[in-house]
Amino acid sequence: MAHGVCELLWIQRVLTELGIHYTDLMTLHCDNKAAISIAHNPVQHDRTKHVEIDRHFIKEKLDQKLIQFPFVQSAYQLADILTKVVLGPAFQRVITKLGMTDIYAPT
Repeated sequence: MAHGVCELLWIQRVLTELGIHYTDLMTLHCDNKAAISIAHNPVQHDRTKHVEIDRHFIKEKLDQKLIQFPFVQSAYQLADILTKVVLGPAFQRVITKLGMTDIYAPT
């Protein structure tokens, strides 16, 4: 999430340099409820010690109202096909949504 926030801030900076002033809340969709909860909750968790700096960075941007993290169900997460095994109808649905076609399929 921290890397995604950095990318959003970079894109916002590039747009500003191009003369496009984007002031709306930036959205980073996430399908991990635990990560969203940790980002919003300032309480120190024992299991988050290795992500302490990232957590504070994300929380700072949330408090500044620069970003938001809406939850996306895994069924609607198109990026899953790039990082996980997706089988059957879910695979076909994602392939269709991404506009991918089999170039070797008979016509």
